[in-house]
Amino acid sequence: MPSKDNANPQQGPIPVFETVPDETVPPAQTVGSAPAVIPEVLPDETEETPESLTVSDIGGNSGIYDGPPPIDDSAFDSNNKSRFIFIAVGIGIFLLVFFGILSFLLSLRGKNQPVVLEYWGLWESEKIYQGVIADYHRLNPSVTIKYIKKDPKSYREKLVTQGKEGRGPDIFRFHNTWLPSIAEIAAPIPKNIMTNDEFEKTFYKVAQEDLKIDTSYHGLPLEIDGLILVYNNNLFKKAGILSSPKTWEDLVKASNTLRVQDTSNNILTSGIALGTSNNIEHFSDIMGWMFIQNGADIRQLNAPEAVQVLIDYRRFAEPPLNFWSEKMPNNISAFVQEKVAMIIVPSWQIIEIKQSNPDIDIKTASLPVLPGGQPISIASYWVEGVSRTSKNQEEAWKFLKYLTTKEIMEKLYKTEAETRLFGEPYSRVDLQQKLIQNEYIGPVLEQAPFMKSLPVISRTYDNGLNDQIISYLNDAVEATIQGVSYEEAMGKASQGVKQVLEQFNIK
Repeated sequence: MPSKDNANPQQGPIPVFETVPDETVPPAQTVGSAPAVIPEVLPDETEETPESLTVSDIGGNSGIYDGPPPIDDSAFDSNNKSRFIFIAVGIGIFLLVFFGILSFLLSLRGKNQPVVLEYWGLWESEKIYQGVIADYHRLNPSVTIKYIKKDPKSYREKLVTQGKEGRGPDIFRFHNTWLPSIAEIAAPIPKNIMTNDEFEKTFYKVAQEDLKIDTSYHGLPLEIDGLILVYNNNLFKKAGILSSPKTWEDLVKASNTLRVQDTSNNILTSGIALGTSNNIEHFSDIMGWMFIQNGADIRQLNAPEAVQVLIDYRRFAEPPLNFWSEKMPNNISAFVQEKVAMIIVPSWQIIEIKQSNPDIDIKTASLPVLPGGQPISIASYWVEGVSRTSKNQEEAWKFLKYLTTKEIMEKLYKTEAETRLFGEPYSRVDLQQKLIQNEYIGPVLEQAPFMKSLPVISRTYDNGLNDQIISYLNDAVEATIQGVSYEEAMGKASQGVKQVLEQFNIK
């Protein structure tokens, strides 16, 4: 039963009913099936709550109600829904904050987790990188770089095999012509490390052409190099030549003046080492440069532009010029012995020559050009990449970007130059002027903006793209020595080169 406190305050005191016997009272009315009950009120108990109230007493309707006032279900549902929404929103906000804090703490923990990066290098000793690696570790105490100088022989095959199996290095060095043959293991540069726009503003055009697959770059070059003309200044002076040749015509004239023969027309001193293959290091690089200069396509070596290159190359060892022959020693050895006045080689070859003959007076120049042409060269440089299977790719790229900064490149060059004639020529365009006056590598940087690449580079030891194409070019040169026509020789070479390009999915 409801208490008085629950009575409607607007109704005032509950009235007291008085019973009067009346024989004329009709039988009790019913509401539904329940009989109507008329309360009996005792005179001395007027303050007591009636046992039952009519519906009219609490709501103004007729009939009998025997329980508490009815509840408004719509109000109940609305209140519960509001309360549920409020609780759900609160839980959602709590979870968002909780997981946000957790992610932040985990990221901080990850940043502080020790990371060891294995770095496979070539050519440079551990001492060269020791200083910059130590500097990087001081800035990033949780990152340790383990540099390993690898043997170049079979290096590419091991790199690919172990990289695919997840056993390879985090960071590795590769040649600029290798990307088609190592694409499956070479990771793209993350855009948060270096954007395409930054890459293109930093490095030479040739690097942009060599290192891009689809829309991403896959390596960071620490150097640039290519063919240059190297000559013996003492022999030039003896022949009365005061400057290096600038054009092909100048080259032929200088070679003719520099040549020394005995009475039997045997070459004692050659003007330039060109025209053969077996005794000329980098002969394929030279032919590749001539292909580029003459507008020939490596995929169509049977085309007239490519055939003409073979003709022009061979004439230096054929009548009437006869500037070089198969009887001469290896061109590098001949230059060391001062038996040839000019050779065409990449800049690093100078270091080996000076080690063999420190007294030789070496000068360098850009390659001869066609009339009205640019000082073009064929590129041959090395690049640093990151393995797709590395568990620490982002840390690896961060370290490589650090190596490509101006300050670190200059520090590396200084360290390299302390142990040899010069360091690796800078790959950054904004450092070109720093070395363009260098007596040995100035011509490399002068030609760098005009360099192009072809997979015909010697001494990469790739046992793949370069070496296979070189073998077909060697066969073509040797065939013409045996009397085969230039067209037939290049026709056979073209068939072989096409197979190699298909093998490495180069269209």
